Amino acid sequence: MRSEKEMEYLLKAIDAFRRRMIVVSPQFEILAANCHLEGVENSDLLGKLCHRVFYDREEPCENCAVEEVIQHGRPALRPKPVDGSDLEKMPCFYAYPIHAGEEVEAFVSMDFDLPTRGGIEAKMQSTNVLLRNLILSAIDGVIAADMRGKILIFNVMAAEIFGYTVEEALNSLNIKDIYPDNTAHDIMQKLRSDDCGGRGKLRSYKVDVLGKNGKPIPINLNAAIVYEGEREVATIGFFHDMREILQMKEKLEKTRVQLLQAEKMASLGKLAAGVAHQLNNPLGGITLFTKLVMEDYDLEEGAQEDLNRVLRDAKRCKDTVKELLEFTRQTRHLMQPHDINRAITRTLFLLENQTLFQNIQIEKKLADDLPRVQGDIQQLYHMLMNIILNAAQAMEGNGKLKIETGPVPGLDRVLITISDTGPGIPADILPHIFDPFYTTKEEGKGTGLGLSLVYGIVENHNGWIKAKNRKGRGAAFIIELPIAQGIDGENESG
Repeated sequence: MRSEKEMEYLLKAIDAFRRRMIVVSPQFEILAANCHLEGVENSDLLGKLCHRVFYDREEPCENCAVEEVIQHGRPALRPKPVDGSDLEKMPCFYAYPIHAGEEVEAFVSMDFDLPTRGGIEAKMQSTNVLLRNLILSAIDGVIAADMRGKILIFNVMAAEIFGYTVEEALNSLNIKDIYPDNTAHDIMQKLRSDDCGGRGKLRSYKVDVLGKNGKPIPINLNAAIVYEGEREVATIGFFHDMREILQMKEKLEKTRVQLLQAEKMASLGKLAAGVAHQLNNPLGGITLFTKLVMEDYDLEEGAQEDLNRVLRDAKRCKDTVKELLEFTRQTRHLMQPHDINRAITRTLFLLENQTLFQNIQIEKKLADDLPRVQGDIQQLYHMLMNIILNAAQAMEGNGKLKIETGPVPGLDRVLITISDTGPGIPADILPHIFDPFYTTKEEGKGTGLGLSLVYGIVENHNGWIKAKNRKGRGAAFIIELPIAQGIDGENESG
């Protein structure tokens, strides 16, 4: 038997032990405790289940040292998990039985590693903070939702992409709200299949999502299902906004088209220069010798009239060659004040006597004293030529072409309207009328570059263009160009 003094020291030694030490029954009820829990008296733990008190678990902890003692009847030491990550499964590290004769009446459980557990918790908390900061500061939108669609994570970039505040998304937004129609259902089907990156994964999926304003947003989506064991508990998606990339591609495509058109016009200019040289020499001879015949011979009145017609036609040919050279002359895209009425007149001069225009009635309603526009004359010629030719082709050479100009009321801009009596523009084609390479013409009869070039020229001049169908029959192209500022005196179109 131990003396009272010995017992007193043993109790003091137990009280001074700074680790958890409990005595439990075979049913895991706490019979005695020395735990040093803040705000909790040891006596408050008596009669309670140890796994309930310390881990809030209904069943004894996995890898429990006390269970091993119950099974084998000898002391057990259970090391903590190697990775130290699953705090819910960390055991009571050391346990041994208390015998009453041949029977085991209780078990002592001792935790020698509480500081380590605290360190793990602190490390995990630090890791969680880092992970949260990484998600919130990601350059892609990050959205996580539970399987009912409730938003759990909605980072700052997601708010910027979709237009919702983080609070709106977390409190009232369902993941289905950001997808049109049945897109959310289709994405879940792809996530659950093995065809799009493996089960539970979806990689580089192009999809349109809906912003708060209801407008579609092109997205490159990477998504995954979050599992607990085999159970689906959440989804997470990384939303990469494609708008800026697509705009850049569109600008590059427009630049490429303009370079292609410029190359084509350069070739046309060289051809025109060569043809003009070949025509000017014989036209000069025709004019010279016709005049000599008229001067040297006493001709009848009818013959004189015929020769005058030859001279007039020769002069018209020379004027046409001159206009063609002017139209195709390459410049450095010099922006100067120009008379848009004169540019229209010169363009029509080249076109109105062509076969395509034989049965087309041309009506000009050009405003007097129209302010000059700031522009590059060659580009303005190309713009007008393309629209007028398109109108004539739409009418298949038979109809009425109307060209009107005038100032835009209240704005420093000039309005140009070119309309025809053709069949109009089909509703499904109208939104794409200015897209590069979009054409409704038969193969070999059109490249689809004409109107995209027109759109680019108007943009380069800080202008505005719209195509629409007229009431009744036909289509109209409406163009606004800014007027030249600070013009003194008259300026000739080059």
